[in-house]
Amino acid sequence: MDSASGAGPPEPQQQGAEDPSTAAPPAPPSRYESQKRRDWNTFLQYLRNHKPPLTLARCSGAHVIEFLKYLDQFGKTKVHASGCPYFGHPNPPAPCACPLKQAWGSLDALIGRLRAAYEENGGRPESNPFGAKAVRIYLREVREGQAKARGIPYEKKKRKRTPASADVGGSSTAGEGSGSGDVVSGGGGGGETTGGGGSNVGPTTAPS
Repeated sequence: MDSASGAGPPEPQQQGAEDPSTAAPPAPPSRYESQKRRDWNTFLQYLRNHKPPLTLARCSGAHVIEFLKYLDQFGKTKVHASGCPYFGHPNPPAPCACPLKQAWGSLDALIGRLRAAYEENGGRPESNPFGAKAVRIYLREVREGQAKARGIPYEKKKRKRTPASADVGGSSTAGEGSGSGDVVSGGGGGGETTGGGGSNVGPTTAPS
């Protein structure tokens, strides 16, 4: 009788073990996440190129407004000056020399992404410069100014009232939504975004 060869049968593969070569690759970031990362890097580059250079910890709402004004040079929206014959004309019949600026909707969406990115990168909500009152006021002024200059009103969304909150007697009316132009944290710009949605907000790095 032959002696045992010493090599036993192959052990069965453990159930549930995944082959690393067949593991699914991680899903690519969404378009919103990619845009948010680019916007965040652009803002950090702007701070580095600021004269004098700024740190994120010292950044205030005033610096955010300064950044938004800087971005106007990359805008694609015609905003007529008060002395332009086409001021308030939604469809000008001929070109004019009025400047191109960032549309309000693009700025509103941009601030929404930067406000979310600030907190995702360790910033405290109570010190978030993108949520400062001054920034909200500036965005509202831009919205109202562009509405007059372009003859395109930005309508406020109506908030539907629930039956439980309706006035006695059935005389309920829809209240206006809060935050006209306010930035919504983590959102794409407050629901009223028009005019680009942030797609025309400058290069990925600010020039020195």
